[in-house]
Amino acid sequence: MTASNEPARGAGTTTGRRPAHAGTGAKTSTAATFALVFGVAALFSTLTAILAWVGLLLGIIGVILGIVGLKMSRRPGVTGHGVAIGGLVLSALAVLLGLALVAGISTFVNNEKAVDRLEQRVEDLRYKLKD
Repeated sequence: MTASNEPARGAGTTTGRRPAHAGTGAKTSTAATFALVFGVAALFSTLTAILAWVGLLLGIIGVILGIVGLKMSRRPGVTGHGVAIGGLVLSALAVLLGLALVAGISTFVNNEKAVDRLEQRVEDLRYKLKD
């Protein structure tokens, strides 16, 4: 037999796709994926400043999931090391920003002079709007 009787390599398959019976390969760690999702959600929540406490909570959960995801990505057949690092970094950033915002807001609220100035400005604006 000659080689011309055999189908060409890759003939009959769509380019760029693997056959369905081929090995699935490594799987991304679920904890790493959730760490990234929680990190993004925590950062968005924290940046709104109104939901800083929600971002702080989501960030703490994201940090825990990021650490678990890093440990899981060391297992054979599991990927997601970079995803876990990304989630860990975003979650840690959200926690730090959340703590800073919560501390700043609580410091501002506990400062009587600052609250009095704010109340005075609100009253001035109300007076100007009545005119």
